[in-house]
Amino acid sequence: MSELDEIVGEFLAESYESLGEMDRDLLVLEQDPSAGETIGRIFRTIHTIKGTCGFLGFTRLESVAHAGESLLSRLRDGTLTMDDQISTELLGTVDAVREMLASIEATGSDGGADYGQLTVQLERLAALPAALPAADGRVLTGAPVAGLARAATTIEELPARSPDGEPTGGPAGQGVAGEAIAGESVPRRDVPEEAPHIWVERRVAVSDTSVRVDVALLDTLMNLVGELVLARNQILQLALEDQDSSFAASAQRLNLITTELQEGVMRTRLQPISILWNMLPRLVRDVARSCGKQIRLEMEGAGTELDKSIIEAIKDPLTHLVRNAVDHGIETPEARAAAGKPAEGHLRLQAFHEGGKINIDLVDDGTGIDAVAVGRRAVERGLLTEEQVAGLSQRELVNLIFLPGLSTAASVTSVSGRGVGMDVVKTNIEAIGGSIEIQTERRRGTTLKIRIPLTLAIIPALVVESGRQRYAIPQASLVEVMRLEGERARHGIEAFHSAPVYRLRGRLLPVIDLADELAGGTGAAGRRAAGALNMVVLQADDRRFGLVVDEIRDTQEIVVKPLGRHVKDVSLYAGVTIMGDGRVALILDVMGLARRGHVVSEARERLLAQANAQAAPAEDRPQTLLLLGLGKDRRVAVPLSAVSRLEEFLPDAVERLGDRKVVQYRGEILPLVWVDSALGYVDSDDGGAAGRGEPLEVVVCAYRGQQVGLVVGRILDTVEERVGAETSMVIQGRVTEVIDIALVAGASPGSGAGTVRSAATGGGDQ
Repeated sequence: MSELDEIVGEFLAESYESLGEMDRDLLVLEQDPSAGETIGRIFRTIHTIKGTCGFLGFTRLESVAHAGESLLSRLRDGTLTMDDQISTELLGTVDAVREMLASIEATGSDGGADYGQLTVQLERLAALPAALPAADGRVLTGAPVAGLARAATTIEELPARSPDGEPTGGPAGQGVAGEAIAGESVPRRDVPEEAPHIWVERRVAVSDTSVRVDVALLDTLMNLVGELVLARNQILQLALEDQDSSFAASAQRLNLITTELQEGVMRTRLQPISILWNMLPRLVRDVARSCGKQIRLEMEGAGTELDKSIIEAIKDPLTHLVRNAVDHGIETPEARAAAGKPAEGHLRLQAFHEGGKINIDLVDDGTGIDAVAVGRRAVERGLLTEEQVAGLSQRELVNLIFLPGLSTAASVTSVSGRGVGMDVVKTNIEAIGGSIEIQTERRRGTTLKIRIPLTLAIIPALVVESGRQRYAIPQASLVEVMRLEGERARHGIEAFHSAPVYRLRGRLLPVIDLADELAGGTGAAGRRAAGALNMVVLQADDRRFGLVVDEIRDTQEIVVKPLGRHVKDVSLYAGVTIMGDGRVALILDVMGLARRGHVVSEARERLLAQANAQAAPAEDRPQTLLLLGLGKDRRVAVPLSAVSRLEEFLPDAVERLGDRKVVQYRGEILPLVWVDSALGYVDSDDGGAAGRGEPLEVVVCAYRGQQVGLVVGRILDTVEERVGAETSMVIQGRVTEVIDIALVAGASPGSGAGTVRSAATGGGDQ
């Protein structure tokens, strides 16, 4: 690549970024025309683009930018005020500049499009008469301003300004660099040798704290780290089989370094979701205007970070959903007034971390989705018969909008109505391991809930065996693991309308046998006869089901590799990985598995819902609790569904990592939280069993998509109790506190703050 190509590349990158900020600033200025700092920022942006493209020889781009700069100069000087027409033309300038940048990137030239009409409009607005205040306070209209076809093009030509922003130097009434004003030619004044001092606040430049890195280089680093993780897993496997203590110590050191390196490289790929959201205010403005609507957009959680590849994957689906909400969801001001609503509609976007995934909620206060109309349209389009529609529930009818070719729009417009998009949205979101759910209420509004993974490259997974083959299950879909023995194994799984189910804490849970789905055999029968069943409870979308497997091996981080072309269309698999011993393991697609086992069948869900409705209310159903002892006489309980394992660690195994105490556990770093200290029962976590040299009793739980170890005094028992909203209750004749794992785990130094669903009420949804 030549030096000029590198300069052009830097120009394009900086200009694209600046245009995004300019888009947002213009919308802010449209709402508040007196925002002088915003005007100055917009002016500097277009001035920089104009100056650089002139140096690079992009004359067409320079001409458009120059015309926009002239208009912005009038706004900055206060001789013009932002109005709707000026805002529209300046936004059109941003679009034109963006189009020419795209042409430069593709062809090396600024294209052959004609922007003459845009330039004329900008120059006409820049020449409008100024509104000048008279001495008595009246507003006088000045003469047309001529000669502004050429604005200042260098820093030296800009008027010097004092620290309070007022122009200094030069007679009153003189324009920029002595340009003609009111039709009279004013000679240009030479810059004096001693120009007025300009106060500049010294700040650390962005270039001093950040560098630009090519995305391809980041991808290469990520691939290398993935290979390093695979090698790390193989070495840890060898260390477990080798009795050499020095080799084991070196392997653990390699494990720590690899983990930190992996986290560092993954952070370099993380980007705030605001990068995606920055384009939405302009989109909402333009679509709302074309539809004759007034809409206020509110965005929360713009700092939520996720992998760049995920941002790229959800860009188009999210754009389509926002466009649909503006066009279909929110009514016109007249319709809202007739319904007793404010004329201005409200659209809210919210992003947050939960359960190891990113949640994006899109909420509007519009008319909601008419489920009956959706069903009728499906019949009209020949997608379903009237008999099929008649047997569907409200939720099933609403979900019909995801069918290809179905649209509820009364007519086809430039925005929507062609019946394409929602099916693609759902397909694209599910392709990256995400899900989308619709909640709607007529005349009240609609909420779209999107759940997507943080990253697709390296993920924690549970390794299971079935038919002598190993499979990996993404931990984000894992709810709990259980082993059924004796009578529970032989008779615990019942037949419900010819489908296997398991009664888990009073609720019927659909059951799938992995061996049956993969090989069409009857693997569960032999295991039942042997008196033992291993079951993994998984969550697909908003439905849970049990997956019966031969063996449950371990949890570990796996590197996701794409499937080959010959098997990529098999819905049961999401990818492939290489295990520590070099063997290949397929990664199960939980949603595809649920579909294959008909778990997501609406008819089956209705039957289960009817059966569960006859059970006791949620607050009356017994819940399995794990009783724990703290200190001499305190007892607490945690939901067993939130517990992954029970472990013991020698005090010597505890290490320091920053301000946290951790242990090396199953190839990972496990942070420890002393429960008595977290609950305020003791002043420090250094006493007790650790002080006496006794093993530490540790309850390993899931918290924010990772594992955390809760250090307790004693593990006492498991009991079945009905848990309501109380935080304390009598269990086995003793007052026992039912603790919230999210709050206790969050007490770990360095664990970060955030809203986490309570384990005591969430049944292990972390």
